[in-house]
Amino acid sequence: MEKKNANYETIFIVNAELADDARDALVAKFKTLIEENAEITKIDEWGKRRMAYAINDMHEGYYVFISFVAPQAFPAELDRVYKITDGILRSLIVNVDEQ
Repeated sequence: MEKKNANYETIFIVNAELADDARDALVAKFKTLIEENAEITKIDEWGKRRMAYAINDMHEGYYVFISFVAPQAFPAELDRVYKITDGILRSLIVNVDEQ
């Protein structure tokens, strides 16, 4: 029998070359998406940081970390939206309960 909810952590890197209002709108979009489908337990905007290696010839990105509790089907949808959104350089979703 499947568990209904699990603890997840996600981090995503936004293109640091976006204008501040465009970047803030993108971050707000994902906060809202997660809030509508899950319960957010922690949001931590790390801000602009140098990346370990260049992605698309960019050396800096805007990092956002979010912890949330969600149904097990939601992370797949969140990952799909990350992948089709312009301005997201990289993303990662981890199920904390399985560690």
